[in-house]
This record gives sequence, structure tokens and C-alpha cells, in this order.
Amino acid sequence: MLHRFAAAEPDLAPARYGLLTACDGGMLEVTGLSVPIGTQCRIMHGRGSLAAEVIGFRNGNTLMMLLGDPVLLRPGSRVKPEGRPGMLPVGEAFLGRAVDGEGKPIDGGAPIVAQKEWPSGGVRAGALDRSPVRQTFDTGVRALNAITTFGVGQRIGIMAGSGVGKSVLLDMVAHGAEAEIVIVGLIGERAREVSDFVERHMNGEKRSRSVVVAVPADHAPNLRIRGALLATSLAEYFRAQGKRVLLIMDSLTRVAHAGREIALLLGEPGAARGYPPSALATITKLVERAGNSAASGGSITGLYTVLADGDNQDDPVVDTARSILDGHVVLSRDLAQRGQYPAIDIAASLSRVMNDITAPRHQKLARDFRALIASYEANRDLVLMGAYRSGADPQLDRAIAMHDELTQFLCQPAPEIVPLDASVAALTKLLDHEG
Repeated sequence: MLHRFAAAEPDLAPARYGLLTACDGGMLEVTGLSVPIGTQCRIMHGRGSLAAEVIGFRNGNTLMMLLGDPVLLRPGSRVKPEGRPGMLPVGEAFLGRAVDGEGKPIDGGAPIVAQKEWPSGGVRAGALDRSPVRQTFDTGVRALNAITTFGVGQRIGIMAGSGVGKSVLLDMVAHGAEAEIVIVGLIGERAREVSDFVERHMNGEKRSRSVVVAVPADHAPNLRIRGALLATSLAEYFRAQGKRVLLIMDSLTRVAHAGREIALLLGEPGAARGYPPSALATITKLVERAGNSAASGGSITGLYTVLADGDNQDDPVVDTARSILDGHVVLSRDLAQRGQYPAIDIAASLSRVMNDITAPRHQKLARDFRALIASYEANRDLVLMGAYRSGADPQLDRAIAMHDELTQFLCQPAPEIVPLDASVAALTKLLDHEG
């Protein structure tokens, strides 16, 4: 440890500080302190201090947002900048640890000494510096492997309303997927889910290659966004080392909600159903940072959950995410209520790279499966009422005859892992036998 202090350059610049002049709805105004946006500051009050982050400036004053509770703040408190603005700690020291949005451990372990930093906005690369998706990605979930096959470096969204099973499906993928490094960002979720996830996944041999960044829903909006940026920056750092990284973020919608809170505080007008343009741009910037790197040979396979408010698939966040992602999995509340888990709506789900990474025979079987499911669901009411006459539609006849087998194929217990090869073999056996 001592050699790091010997190599460090002392900061001989005079100490700067500002004074707190206003606190309004989470927005702080500080005078006399000119620092860049993104700078973290420390507000001194009595014997303690509070953390804040610069989010803008107006009329010569610096605008900040607290990273904690405003209790004990008072006018005239001194505000001092700290750290390097726009840089986040990264490195191997985070492996096997659970941290908050500031990179501080929440697992009861020793403090993390990060020896490297990474730009919070990422290292921008040209469009042609991203290598295409050419390898299949094994999720361990039979329905996804067989019908919507994903690739290494793909960005995938899991879209559903509340309580339909997004987190459970994420859990299954985190348990069964093959990756060298797994980065999990639990942003804006329940604290109970955070502790449950850490207990299930941060043990055994997986722990040494996993990082959990958790910022529960009761934390400040800028801290939630900072947590999402930290998780993505860690993934980018390991990708630059040539690693195959799985980045899981639950959820992208909570990041957009945090961006909306900050934008509205800054006075930006709401546009699409109350979402200012900058809030939706936040999730676009996050998603675009995942993918394959032609320079290092590493990859980030991004898996993002998207909450459809009111089960509305045309919600602005859902629509924005669907337009920028390389594939999406839609979970259906109707299927969940019938007891089908995971409740994947296969007809509405899509992998945009599947045709580039799978064999033609596999693609045809997947299309046939989709057609059978779609045909049955479109005529389900007629079939249940007995209004359909057998022989009128050969494809529907086949779908009715195979309905139980098709449903059973889509169902999978949460602890079970079905590899990609076994998933394709099961699909081939199912449809070839009937074909």
C-alpha cells in the first residue's frame, strides 16, 4: 500500500469551497464554487458531512443534488469538491463484491481500493469499431435458446408489467449463462430483492467473477443513475481487457425515472407522457455502450429489464428501448395467470441477430413454432367455446393437437438449466416428430 502513496503526486492547489445558499425540493444552490457538472462534493455540517453531485449551473450559482437525506442541512454550510469529475473507480478489486452507486461496499467486507478509473460516460468508439455479433449466447433458458437465440455482444430487453416475472427470468439467465465476468446493476429495485440476489449468486466459484452494483429505490435519483453508470463502466473496463462480459441491469425504466426527476428539477419540460427528452436519451446512451469490441476482442452482452407501466407496450420507455435494443423478450400477464413460467410471449418476442448466428434448419423450426403458437392464441376463444370446426384450418388443427406439448416446451423450473444444444435438439425432436 505504501508504494502507492510514494508514487502519488501531491495536490498543491489552494483548497476551494463554496457556500450553500438554497435548498428546494432536493435541489441545492451553491455560490462561490465553479466546478464541472458531475463533480462530487462534500457539504460540511457540524461534525458530519453529506455528499452531493453537481448537475448544472444557473445565474452564477452551481446546482447540486444530494446523494442522501437533506436533514441537518443549513444555510451557509461549506461545500468542498472531491475526487475527479467524470471518472468512476474500476478494477479487479470489485470482483466478488457488492457495492453501492459510489463504489462503496455494502457486503460488510473491507473497503475497496480501486487503482484505476474509467470515464462515467464511457470511451466513445466509432460505429465501425464494433465487431458484428457472430457467436451464439447460451442463456440456459430453453425457450430463449431455441426460439429467440441470442448472440454474444447483443443487447436484449425483458419487457413486462409489474409482477410478471422479469426478475425471476433474469435470475435464471444469471444462473445459467456462460460468461467470464458477470456485472449486475440492481437500480431502483426493492432492498429485499438486492439482499436475496446477493445471497443466491454471490457464493461458490461464481463469486470470484461477479460484481453487484445495488442502488435501491429509496436512494437519490442521481445516485441511481450513478449506479447504472458504474455498472456499465465496470463492464467496459473488463471488455477492454478482452473479457466476455454479461451485463445485467434491473431495471432500465428506473434509470429513466431517475433521469426524469433530475430533468424536471432543472426545469426541462416534460414531453412524451411526462418524460423529458434527456431522460429517454439517458437509457439510449447506456444501451449503446454494450456490444463487441473489435480492438480488444472482448464483448458486453447486455440484458436489461424494462417495466411497462400499466402493461402498456407503447409506454415511451418501452418504445425507446425496443427501438435501440437488438432483441426483446415480452412477458405476458395472461400467460403468467395461466401458470406458465417463464411467461414468455413467443409471438411478440424477437432476436434481431438470430438469422446471422443459427443454421437455416433451426430458423425454420423456430418460425414453425411461432406460427403454431400464434395460430392457437389468435383462435383460443373459438376453440374454448367449441365454435371451431376441425378441418377448417390444418395449421390450427396441428396447433390444437400439439398445444400441451408446445406449452410444456416453453415452461421451465427456475433452478433448471437447459444448454443451447439441448434446447435446439428438443425443438427439433418436437416439430420433426409431428412434421
